[in-house]
Amino acid sequence: MMGIIISLLSGAAGGNVAGALMKKFSLGTLGNSVAGIAGGGIGGSILGMLGAGGAAASGGGLDVGSLVGSVASGGVGGGALMAVIGMVRSAMGR
Repeated sequence: MMGIIISLLSGAAGGNVAGALMKKFSLGTLGNSVAGIAGGGIGGSILGMLGAGGAAASGGGLDVGSLVGSVASGGVGGGALMAVIGMVRSAMGR
């Protein structure tokens, strides 16, 4: 459970970092956060299913490896989903 929360929070952070780096595709702070939370949840779930990191892989415990895996998967997933949504939104606006 804690790994999921960490993935969601790091996804929100990842979405906002990606929005700050790619201003052209930014969805605003709230939009970046929502897209990041969704991407963080998806990224954390996928990584957990693959057995690489996440609290499920360590038997429910929260060691340093699972913490780093949750932060990384959430942040990358959040940033990636925010970028994809921003690109699609930008392309539809033309």
